[in-house]
Amino acid sequence: MLEKRKLDQNFFLGLESSCDETAASVVSVTEGQEAQILSSVVFEQSMLHADFGGVVPEIAARAHAERMDICVARALEDSGCKLSEMSAICVTAGPGLIGGVLSGVMCAKGLSLGSGKPIIGVNHLAGHALTPRLTDAVTYPYLMLLVSGGHCQFLLVTAADKYERLGGTIDDAPGEAFDKTARLLGLAQPGGPSVEKAALSGDAKRFSFPRPLLDRSGCDMSFSGLKTALLRTRNELVDSQGGLYEQDRADFCASFQAAISDVLAEKSRRVLFEYMSLSPEVASFCVAGGVAANQTIRHRLEQVATEAGAEFIAPPLRLCTDNAAMIAFAGAELYALGARDDLSLSARPRWPLDPRKPALLGGGKKGAKA
Repeated sequence: MLEKRKLDQNFFLGLESSCDETAASVVSVTEGQEAQILSSVVFEQSMLHADFGGVVPEIAARAHAERMDICVARALEDSGCKLSEMSAICVTAGPGLIGGVLSGVMCAKGLSLGSGKPIIGVNHLAGHALTPRLTDAVTYPYLMLLVSGGHCQFLLVTAADKYERLGGTIDDAPGEAFDKTARLLGLAQPGGPSVEKAALSGDAKRFSFPRPLLDRSGCDMSFSGLKTALLRTRNELVDSQGGLYEQDRADFCASFQAAISDVLAEKSRRVLFEYMSLSPEVASFCVAGGVAANQTIRHRLEQVATEAGAEFIAPPLRLCTDNAAMIAFAGAELYALGARDDLSLSARPRWPLDPRKPALLGGGKKGAKA
């Protein structure tokens, strides 16, 4: 059980279900002190999707609906808190797979209705973007590279509700490219960890893959061409030798990872130059999202930050992938700004952090993509 509560201590329950992790967490926030993660429960679904080569939205949504209440109960038990002690219930309201997002939002509404606590709808991307403030108490403004399975953006973060997109991918996100590469090479999903593990014994110089958009100015990125180049090279090798050997797979992974790293490093170098021209009092280059767990990419980005004179900050690996602690904390930050939602909160499959910028990935009837 927790020690005696402080008068200015607030507790926030976070729910996350945007993709294939069902998560709940309790975070404590006390004015003038660093936030504390009191519990963080994550139910993974990788085994449910293993036979399909990727996340199946319908299976994911059903698993979220079946597990979310169990996940919440365990998070509350682990934290030693009661639902009645929460200041607010913070839930990912988008972007993400709509079935999963809806499962979390509906659970949050039920908890709110039963407890009388307010709901705070949190943008999943904001959860990642604000994680450095949870883990390292980073001060505004800071530069964020959000690099995950579905998103890749450079963001200037000036407040919990204010983001300026400085660049991003115009097609596949790096995590998506890792997943597709793993599928092409017959490796397990999720692709990021599989490719990284195989790359350890590979030759990164064996295959020459393109570094898209490095010949153009600006900080936008492209990764779909890498997948196509790998597919073409793989097919040529299979035709010439009748199949793939383990060393071939390792070399493919190492060469592909090197290409991704080079693109992210060079684009980060450019955006850091733009950020440093603002003369921030404390210059911080932060990285978050699932791909931030890749050690090779982390090392390259840290080198770039050091060269630019900025502090490099990356969350612990457990907070890089989807989790509810980041949602609870982001909700707490919004709560402090006066944000409140109610039972009219809607699940949003698309929700850009910077709505002022044109959508990088196009739009549609449901609005601009993130």
